[in-house]
Amino acid sequence: MIICIIGFIDVQVQDILRERFCRQQLPDRLEGVEAQHKHLLELLKRTAVHGESNSVLIVGPRGAGKTMLLKCVLRDLLEEKEAQKNLLQVHLNGLLQTDDRIALKEITRQLHLENVVGDKVFGSFAENLAFLLEALKKGDRSSSRPVLFVLDEFDLFAHHKNQTLLYNLFDVSQSAQAPVAVVGITCRLDVLELLEKRVKSRFSHRQIHLLSNPTFPQYLERVRTQLSLPDRFPDQEFCQDWNDGTLCEDKSVQDVLQKHFNSSKDFRSLHMLLMLCLSRVSVSRPAIRPADLLEASRLCFTDSKANMLHGLSILELCLIIAMKHLNDVYEGEPFNLQMVHNEFKKFLQRKSNSMYNFEQPVIMKAFEHLQQLELIRPVDSTAAKTQREYQLMRLMLDHSQIMEALQKYPQCPTDVKQWAMSSTELKETFWM
Repeated sequence: MIICIIGFIDVQVQDILRERFCRQQLPDRLEGVEAQHKHLLELLKRTAVHGESNSVLIVGPRGAGKTMLLKCVLRDLLEEKEAQKNLLQVHLNGLLQTDDRIALKEITRQLHLENVVGDKVFGSFAENLAFLLEALKKGDRSSSRPVLFVLDEFDLFAHHKNQTLLYNLFDVSQSAQAPVAVVGITCRLDVLELLEKRVKSRFSHRQIHLLSNPTFPQYLERVRTQLSLPDRFPDQEFCQDWNDGTLCEDKSVQDVLQKHFNSSKDFRSLHMLLMLCLSRVSVSRPAIRPADLLEASRLCFTDSKANMLHGLSILELCLIIAMKHLNDVYEGEPFNLQMVHNEFKKFLQRKSNSMYNFEQPVIMKAFEHLQQLELIRPVDSTAAKTQREYQLMRLMLDHSQIMEALQKYPQCPTDVKQWAMSSTELKETFWM
């Protein structure tokens, strides 16, 4: 019976914290961005309640909380009865709506106006957009419902032909055609430089910056807050014990968190670390221990490219080592397949057996596979015009990654390891 109760509590802890770490649950109150929250809420309230058009850009690095800020503002805005009743939302993403025609179709779909548009043919984008906004007018035809356009990856829309979508949305937001709010989300600080003069002149130039740079004590406090259980948790005694835990006071934990703080200060990487910690909590281990955080940190900093080497064939691994030799000898200069093959032949000449003898087409195939895995890449785009054997490439791995992978490579032949470790001797011989 006790085990069942502990198991039920464990499931509840997992559910609450997983929702938080996966951004499925909005925080009750955003910390550190109260001024930005108030500013954006006021702007959108003017559109949703008072019918005033606006445009604004939310700018900040990835993982800074731009989307979270907007979601929290919309949640608070829709508590207003007038906004809940009238506000329409259109969410576009520059990664998905790659041109204005696709964007217009998505706007029509999200506004549920497919049947209204039907088979109508429009002379221009502006005419089509004006028709959509006209169709949103209320029954008395005197006023239109407010529309919020959210443009995620805003900078990508600036690459559309003639920036027609941006021009027309900003034009509508400046005119009295309909109450429209345009909110752009971007991680580029120079985004305004991408806009054409006619587009820039119609933008309000309002920008909300999320450029928080917390100190390490603030970062520690953020970790405590993210791991804490809410007051509404059913088992108050367990909740109190969990929240009073001394995990963040442990020296080894602070060292790990300092390493992550130096690497990235955003919520996304922090949530990934804490999610890995949480996955180790179970009925038998109902709390996060320092060892769990150390293991989660190790997984976070695992080198994916070095791990990729473990799945290569012996031939592909030998080609990587040959590239490493060329890098050492020529100090990072680019190489081609012919040079790599010649280096590989030197290794074969020192071997008495023919275990590593491969035909040229097989070596070519292995070389192409390494390029597909992005372990090597062409020096420039014009390389496609050059004969494949002579295309200049660069190795995307460093010495430590290759040596680490060799140590963990299953049943790696001893002579291959010795060949990899002989690069220093090779370099000295070359320059003598």
